[in-house]
Amino acid sequence: MEFTSGEGERKYAALVRAAAEAVVGLDFDGTLSPIVDDPDEARIHPDASDVLVDLAEQVNAIAVVTGRPARQALDLGGLEDVGRAIGDAGKELYLFGQYGNERWSSTNRRVISPRPPPGLAAFERDLPRTLRLADAADAFVEDKGLAVAVHTRRLADRESAFERLLPAVRELAKQHGLIVEPGRNVIEIRSAGMHKGLAVETIVAELQAGAFMFAGDDLGDLEAFEAVRALDRAGMPTLLVCSASTEESALIDLSDVVVKGPEGVLDLLRQLTADARELRA
Repeated sequence: MEFTSGEGERKYAALVRAAAEAVVGLDFDGTLSPIVDDPDEARIHPDASDVLVDLAEQVNAIAVVTGRPARQALDLGGLEDVGRAIGDAGKELYLFGQYGNERWSSTNRRVISPRPPPGLAAFERDLPRTLRLADAADAFVEDKGLAVAVHTRRLADRESAFERLLPAVRELAKQHGLIVEPGRNVIEIRSAGMHKGLAVETIVAELQAGAFMFAGDDLGDLEAFEAVRALDRAGMPTLLVCSASTEESALIDLSDVVVKGPEGVLDLLRQLTADARELRA
């Protein structure tokens, strides 16, 4: 791992000291799971399960906060099994899906989800025309139930297609009372009123967290980073971790630690586990 400053090292040390009160928040894609062209083929890093179970013994709780539907993240990540193992250790795993609109925990093992937002069905009906006009008719459209994601990763000109599509999709979303969340070669369209920052605030309040770490990789994690920075300003020990890639660097300047993708995230979590365990010994 690479600290972005001496302040980052200080923050890590403070998090280790407060580990028993800390919640560790983690994005899914690009953080626990490598980015792939087909989102249905994403899988959690093979070492993640063991790392998370070991970490859970040293912290207050672990929360996965993702833009994916909760059920999809549970299945792709094998998180129900991870949650069961964490529960056996007397701790809890939380999952906030679709930016916090859906919730699941290893204690209450059912997904709690609201109804789809008004305007989403009409948006989906009008979307194919927008894709054709932007010369991106072959973009992959993912129906997430509470949101729609338009992926350009499979296109030959994926980056330029993304740039062409973003303003057109943003305008269409506005017409239907929806908001746009751009990511790595993906544009997500969903309702306003919920984002990862609010999920962080909910986790802190409900778990009475005394410290907070969050690891993410792209613009969809920006609100979570801002919420954690607010906790830091209020005096709480915090740590912001960027799972960096060659495709996205927006979070680097906001981070205390920069690591290389999911493998780097897991190395950091291993180190946090070992340092917290040694301090307790």
